[in-house]
Amino acid sequence: MAEPEIRKFSTCVERVFHEGGPNSSSPLRRASALAVIRNPFAGRHVVDIAWYMDDLKSLGISMAQRLVDALGGEPTAVEGYGKGAIVGEDGELEHGALWHVPGGYAMREVLGGAMAIVPSTKKVGPVGARIDIPITHINASYVRGHFDAMETGIQDAPRRDEICLVLVMSTGARIHNRCLGLRPEDIKGEDGLR
Repeated sequence: MAEPEIRKFSTCVERVFHEGGPNSSSPLRRASALAVIRNPFAGRHVVDIAWYMDDLKSLGISMAQRLVDALGGEPTAVEGYGKGAIVGEDGELEHGALWHVPGGYAMREVLGGAMAIVPSTKKVGPVGARIDIPITHINASYVRGHFDAMETGIQDAPRRDEICLVLVMSTGARIHNRCLGLRPEDIKGEDGLR
């Protein structure tokens, strides 16, 4: 197992006080952690790529811990998460899919065994491409108030032979959530859905 070749990290924290309604006394915090790595498969079609997921595991743990730290250092403060990847132009969409397992399981581990599937998105894009990362509740995917997204990207990434890997966490529901449905206090936590 080899460590991925990292060019840079970026961490961003948003504090949302309102979305047109009154200011919240407890702002929603959303944070993104991005890692720009060299794509070992860039410029060629390689059939056997699944082994690279193991190489990304420690990076996933490191990025998930960066997010918890950026949100105050307490894993119990995190209520939502998501992941994604932007693959540079010499890569394939499938190279971004390699982030599903190491990114998702890393967040579940750092958060103490979250139950819900980690929503994800990926794309191939040019330098400066942006991506919307979907967010859902960490223990129950059907909590509508936590259906959210965070736009992320880095102005000089990904280069043609790079992948920009992304993890996102949030501390609660959308500000001014009024969509009813399953509430966090009603989660049973049996199947990651309800």
